Amino acid sequence: MVGENMTAFFEKIADGFMKLLSSFQWYDALDILFVTLVLYYCMKLFIRTRAVHLVRGFVFLALIYLIVSTLHMSTSTFVFNRLFGDIVIVMILLFQPEFRHAVESFGRGDFRKFTLFSRNSTLMLEEYRSGISSIVKAAMNMSDSRTGALIVIEGKSPLTEVISTGSEIDAKISVPLIENVFYPKSPLHDGAMIIRDNRVCAAGCILPLTQKDIGRELGTRHRAAVGISEATDAIVIVVSEETGGVSIARQGVLTQGVTSGVVSEQLTEFLLADDEDGRINVKGRGGKHHEE
Repeated sequence: MVGENMTAFFEKIADGFMKLLSSFQWYDALDILFVTLVLYYCMKLFIRTRAVHLVRGFVFLALIYLIVSTLHMSTSTFVFNRLFGDIVIVMILLFQPEFRHAVESFGRGDFRKFTLFSRNSTLMLEEYRSGISSIVKAAMNMSDSRTGALIVIEGKSPLTEVISTGSEIDAKISVPLIENVFYPKSPLHDGAMIIRDNRVCAAGCILPLTQKDIGRELGTRHRAAVGISEATDAIVIVVSEETGGVSIARQGVLTQGVTSGVVSEQLTEFLLADDEDGRINVKGRGGKHHEE
């Protein structure tokens, strides 16, 4: 009897599938592709912001709602029904900056950051190496001239909210660009430069200050460097305006008096990684791009 029921069940599924195929038209495929691209675009957008944590929170609440509903907990079920009944309004209010950014991106036709396919991995690797070299050289040049600088390289923790406090640039990393941004008479020299995906994303950004005692001889730049490294997994390079010394802040720890070799080694370890086959690849939120 059980075997017959299972057979009938699978035959019913097969019949439904065949009916679906028989009525499937070319515009149905286009419809599915469109919805897939929209969902992919939204996922890429949310991953770059703290909205991804809110989405996880909603998933967690949905699981709790499923449990209380199954257990027939009337009061909890009533509360969750009211919450999820207005979920659209709640989502719009919580994700207002992200939705605005998405609409603005569509209006500008700015789809470069949301491409489906990775670029050539070898080319990307060389670009990252060139970016690291430019950051190191600029930091050492500013150290020699005692030009204060604060450079934040984004890790997996998105710095979108920090970027919004400064001026967006979106330019290729280069020594002249970094030095010009931190030139004492530049309007952006007092803030932090944010580097994302091997590009100068923004400058003049405001960072949170650490509450730890890191020494009276260290100024606001160093406190900001430690502060952002405590709040995120970013790596930060600081050049002292008073002494010209170069420091690195990472995971809430400030290492002072580092050399160009140490800076290069730290950035390479942070941005690039060796896999099990001994090949070098670029670290990223979306996976690894291997050098062939």
